[in-house]
Amino acid sequence: MSQQAADAIRDTSAPAPSESPGTADRPADRAPDAPEEVRHAVGLMADRARTASRALARADRDWKDRGLHAIAASLDARRAQVIAANREDVAREREAGMGGALLDRLRLDDARVDALIAALRELAGLPDPVGTVVRGQTLPNGLRLRQVHVPMGVVGAIYEARPNVTVDIAGLALKSGNAVLLRGGSAAAATNRALLHLIRDALHGVGLPADAVQSVDEYGREGANALMAARGKVDVLIPRGGRSLIQAVVRNATVPVIETGEGNVHIFLDESASADTAVPILLNAKTQRPSVCNTVETLLIHPRCAAAPAVLRELSRSGVRLHADERARAIAGDVPTVPATEEDWATEYMDLDLAVAVVDDLDAALEHIRRWSTGHTEAILTNDLANAERFIAEVDSAAVIVNASTRFTDGGQLGLGAEVGISTQKMHARGPMGLRELTTTKWIVQGDGHVRS
Repeated sequence: MSQQAADAIRDTSAPAPSESPGTADRPADRAPDAPEEVRHAVGLMADRARTASRALARADRDWKDRGLHAIAASLDARRAQVIAANREDVAREREAGMGGALLDRLRLDDARVDALIAALRELAGLPDPVGTVVRGQTLPNGLRLRQVHVPMGVVGAIYEARPNVTVDIAGLALKSGNAVLLRGGSAAAATNRALLHLIRDALHGVGLPADAVQSVDEYGREGANALMAARGKVDVLIPRGGRSLIQAVVRNATVPVIETGEGNVHIFLDESASADTAVPILLNAKTQRPSVCNTVETLLIHPRCAAAPAVLRELSRSGVRLHADERARAIAGDVPTVPATEEDWATEYMDLDLAVAVVDDLDAALEHIRRWSTGHTEAILTNDLANAERFIAEVDSAAVIVNASTRFTDGGQLGLGAEVGISTQKMHARGPMGLRELTTTKWIVQGDGHVRS
C-alpha cells in the first residue's frame, strides 16, 4: 500500500503493516478496532448526522438549492483562505516525498476552485431526485402503488489527498437529502478543515443543519476504523482513491461499501483508426490530467493500424514514457520506449506512463481487456461500425467509449453536476455516481381499508 493511500486510513506515525490489506485476505490484515472513546465519539457524530438527514429529507428543492448556492458563495469569498491552507498541505507533502501525481490531486488553485463553484451551481440547477417516481400502478383491487427515490440517509466517505472530493460529496449529499461523514486523510488536513468550516457555516446560514457535513479526521486512523465499523449508524461507505485504499476499505468495513475508482483503462487502436482522430484523443486521454482514474493506462494497437507510429511519436514528444512490448517497439522505431513487463498490463500508473501492446485483432484486444481490466472505462478508436458495435456489446466495464477520450468518464462531463466516485461494481450504481446514485427507493402503498384475503 502506498503511504498516501494508507494515510487515509491510518496516521503516518503508525507503523505500516508488513502486507497490504489490499493484497492479503487474512484476519491479521484487518484494520484494528478503534478505541472505545473514538467509537463512541464517531457514533455520536453519526447520530447527529442521522438527525440532520431527517431534516434534509423534509427539505424541498428550493431550500437545498439555496444551501448549494450559499456554499458556492462562501467558497468564492474564502478562496484565498482555502488556497493558502492548500499551499500548506502541498508544501508539507512535497517535503515528505509525495509523488507528482498525488501532489497534482492534492493541489487547489483559482481555476480548480472556480470549477468547484461551477459544479455546485450546476448541481443547484439539476432536478431533485428525491420523490421522483420509478414506477407506479393501481392494482385490480384498488391499491395504489408507487416506488419513489428517497435519500440513503447517512453516507460515509474515505478518500486521500483530494480536497475537491470534500466539496463534491457535500454538494451531492445535500441535493440528494443525505448527511455525510468524511475522512479525507492528513495529506489534505488544512485544506479540508477550511472547506469543512465554510460548508457548515453556509448550511447554518440558510437554516439547514450544519451536522449534515462532518469529518472524523480529528480522530486519525482510529476515526477511519470507527467509521468503517459503524454498521447500523452509517448506511453506506464510499472509498475514493487508488487500489490500496479502496481494497483496504472493502476488506475491512462492516458498513456496506460501494466499490469505486480503480482505473486500469484501455484504448484499442483499430486497423481503420485515423491519425487525425487518434493522436488528439490519445494525447487528451493520457496527458490532460494523468493523475486521475479515467486516464488511459494501456494502449492496444492493431498490427495494421497506419496511425500507430504517429500516435506513439506524439505521445513520446509530450513526455509520455512508453512501456512497449516487442512488436510495439518495432512500430515505434526510433521513438524512445522501455520494454514492457507482465506487471505493466496490471498497473494503474496515474502518471505519464503508458503500457503499449500490439494485439493480432479485435478478438485479441477483447481478450486482453477481459484479463486485465478493472471494469472502469475502455475505448475503441475505429471507423469500422461492426467493430465498434461488437466492442460495445462485449466489453464489460462501467463505461465503454467509441472514438472519444476516456476522460469523459466523469460525472461533470456526463451532466451529473459532480460525482461522488465512479463505481466499478454492478449492484445499485455503476459508473459515475451522481445524485440519483445517492438515493435508494421505497414503496408507497395507499388503500381504502384494504385487507389481504
